[in-house]
Amino acid sequence: MNPDEIHPLLLDQRSPDGVRTITFNRPDQLNAMNRALMSALISALAAANADPATRVVVLTGAGRAFMAGADLKEYAGQTRGEFDAFQALGRQLYAVIEGNAKPVVAAINGHCFGGGFEIALASDLILAVAGAKCGLPEINLALIPGGGGTQRLAQRAGLGRALDAAMTGRVLTAEELHGWGVVSHVYAAEEFSARVADYAAALAAREPAPLQALKRIARASVPAVHPAAMAAENEALGRFFASPEGRAKIEEFMARSAGRKTGKGGAR
Repeated sequence: MNPDEIHPLLLDQRSPDGVRTITFNRPDQLNAMNRALMSALISALAAANADPATRVVVLTGAGRAFMAGADLKEYAGQTRGEFDAFQALGRQLYAVIEGNAKPVVAAINGHCFGGGFEIALASDLILAVAGAKCGLPEINLALIPGGGGTQRLAQRAGLGRALDAAMTGRVLTAEELHGWGVVSHVYAAEEFSARVADYAAALAAREPAPLQALKRIARASVPAVHPAAMAAENEALGRFFASPEGRAKIEEFMARSAGRKTGKGGAR
């Protein structure tokens, strides 16, 4: 993907100072992740990694969401084989974020749940707009996080906080996550875009070799997401996804969402 290319699902733009901003571009669906968006994002991140002019990568969302999680319309209709392939693509995405030579900054501009929160947790640095709502709500659908979210949140915030977030599925605010040390900076909405741009430009102004060395060394000092735990997570998620309880919860959630869009509401 070439810099400044406008993709139907992704905006990939590079500024003269070496900051490459990749924007999830499904605002009407709160940037929900589907297979096409995930594939485009992997390609954009790989291109950023290979581009010597790119010094810093910023991930953000169009509209009022960073990313609201998986696209349940696509997700619910998957066969078990398609589900497994989707999860494998997700693992590839998190790997290309963490393994990217360039610092990756998640700029959480709004709702950030499920896979969106896992993308942020895989990033090197997290900035957030004041009042942003985040979380791992999968338990509310009789599921569990599928992208290593519990492990990465535990690394950043501690096991107790990660289990609390995942087991309750509760909303975590940007301010709470800042208090935990998960979010580096919280900016007011009216200045968020400018502050993110300034922060990224300041990083890009550093010499790239030591900046990349800092990322590499710091990453090496933190235990990686454990392969056995990831395998267990994927096996369990696949089982819950195929269970009658999981299917029923997904269908119930989709029905409520459809009701809200048509103004008919329904129990929340």
